Amino acid sequence: MAVPAITRRRASGGTAATGRRSRAQDGPGAPEGPELPGGSGGPDGSGGPDGPDGSGRRRPGPLPLVAAVLLLAAFGLWAVYGSPWLRMRGVEVLGTDRLTEQEVRTAAGVSPGGPLASVDTAAVEERLRGRLPRIASVEAVRSWPETLALEVTEREAVAVLAGDGRFTEVDADGVGYATVREAPGGVPVIRVDPAEGGASARFGRDRLVREAAAVAAGLPGQLRERTRTVVVRSYDGIELHLDGGRTVVWGSSHEGARKARALLALTKAAKDAERYDVSSPGTPAATGS
Repeated sequence: MAVPAITRRRASGGTAATGRRSRAQDGPGAPEGPELPGGSGGPDGSGGPDGPDGSGRRRPGPLPLVAAVLLLAAFGLWAVYGSPWLRMRGVEVLGTDRLTEQEVRTAAGVSPGGPLASVDTAAVEERLRGRLPRIASVEAVRSWPETLALEVTEREAVAVLAGDGRFTEVDADGVGYATVREAPGGVPVIRVDPAEGGASARFGRDRLVREAAAVAAGLPGQLRERTRTVVVRSYDGIELHLDGGRTVVWGSSHEGARKARALLALTKAAKDAERYDVSSPGTPAATGS
């Protein structure tokens, strides 16, 4: 019965030795049990708790980006309004004919040296139209980095009004904008001679001038040069006095293009006529010889 006892002790000793050898092979730092959650590696192996990449670094927040944008905006404002780089150095005038560039610059009332961005272009345009009636339209444009450009369109005289030894130039809209000592060549003189009573009583002088100017503006170049006077007595009582003492009954300002064509045809067909009537352009007439 002693033999079985010896066998049991040897078997027990062999098991313990086997356990010691297994731990020695794994090394002194090997874990003795299952790894707990929250260790150096995540369950998916993506990194530890210090950062998404396990390096301990965190992504920068939005504050540096906001600060950079604000600094850039501040620099831009300083460059436009505070720096010497974008200061207005001069005024360029374009499109003038009768006006001089200096007249336009003076009327604009803009002093060099300030920020070009601070120039109120709408105010400049308003000043020019108010101070220089010869200007029909003007556009003030910033020409970076240092110039204000003024693009001017002057009014064109289609006729003149005579009075007190001077002449007032009138454009196609009937606006009198400049007084000169001598009438410009190639344009007729408007003479307002309102008839007594009748339909003319409903129209003032300004309306009659506008009607006469519309007639003068619609005349072809060669016909306008031959017209000495546009006499207006009423809205539909307009006459042209041509060179050589000839008279044209024009009527109202309506159908000006048809009346001009009819008049040109009449002057060729009846060169010696003294009076032409194109008030009804479909049935023009010539009388006298």
